[in-house]
Amino acid sequence: MGAFSIWHILAIVIVAALLFGGRGKISGLMGDTAKGIRAFRDGLKGEDETAEDKKLPKDETDSKRA
Repeated sequence: MGAFSIWHILAIVIVAALLFGGRGKISGLMGDTAKGIRAFRDGLKGEDETAEDKKLPKDETDSKRA
């Protein structure tokens, strides 16, 4: 008990190879997460801009678009 057998070590090596091997799966996941966060922040900026447009009186809104 308490000692790792060859099967335990082999299982750990296989799991590590699946996680870190190949085309950089973890770095790809982190890149996708960063893109999602960036898109979310851009979406929030878009809502702020439309809220500012709603606050303007009708005269200023028409002159701003022209």
